[in-house]
Amino acid sequence: MGVVRNTKAVKTVLKLFQEVGLGLSVVHLVQSLRTEMNKTTVYRVLERLESEGELHSFIGKDGLKWYAKCGSCTSHSHPHFQCNTCGKTECLTFNIPLPVQDRVKIASAELLLFGECEDCLA
Repeated sequence: MGVVRNTKAVKTVLKLFQEVGLGLSVVHLVQSLRTEMNKTTVYRVLERLESEGELHSFIGKDGLKWYAKCGSCTSHSHPHFQCNTCGKTECLTFNIPLPVQDRVKIASAELLLFGECEDCLA
């Protein structure tokens, strides 16, 4: 991991994640930040923050790339949850151990769980 340069674009993206506190799709991020920066800058900042370990990504049920910043994650092999009703997407707080297999080395895994969040159940 390199040194995170705190450019205005980086601060803006990180502030959005801090305010929302949930996973955000790349489409939502580009739309939300359109008055602050262009699409190319959003993608560049996301790639950099992911490579530096500030964010992690996963593929949502819509096939889009989603990004999350969660302070409670101890690894990035944890599951994510998407609400079928409101679309809320979040990291779940448990890790899934990666299996050990002969002849292959598994480096990562993704698990996306679907259902209804507590707000939609209420």
